[in-house]
Amino acid sequence: MADQRKKQKFLKVPQFTGGKKAFNDFLKENIVYPEEAIQARVEGIVVVEFEVDDNGHVTQAKVLKGIGFGCDEEALRLVKLLKYEKVRNQGVRLRSTTKTNIHFRLPAQTMLQYSVTPEKTADKATGAQPQPVVYNYTIEF
Repeated sequence: MADQRKKQKFLKVPQFTGGKKAFNDFLKENIVYPEEAIQARVEGIVVVEFEVDDNGHVTQAKVLKGIGFGCDEEALRLVKLLKYEKVRNQGVRLRSTTKTNIHFRLPAQTMLQYSVTPEKTADKATGAQPQPVVYNYTIEF
């Protein structure tokens, strides 16, 4: 029984509302891939450390491992948007420090279609109009 008491935590730390899945969904929905990183084709992970106070507010956010090209700033912006649940610890005010990885992956290839109309004029014998020709181009970002 003494072992069980040692494993119990006296103080509660703030948790992200909805758990880990909600946390990951929030990051995916709110991330804005920096244009500079897209042009330079930069991918990677930015490691951010931050404090969460007992009211669930993120403070003291800093990049521990960055990849540059605007991704570090975007990771900090995302972390500062996070809202955690308030915690009551019997009058004890608590700040917890946590780290998270923000993944930057280039968007999937995009298929663009262009319609090109031949320069021919209508066929005088049949009166038929020329049909547009569709070319598919794959453009990688």
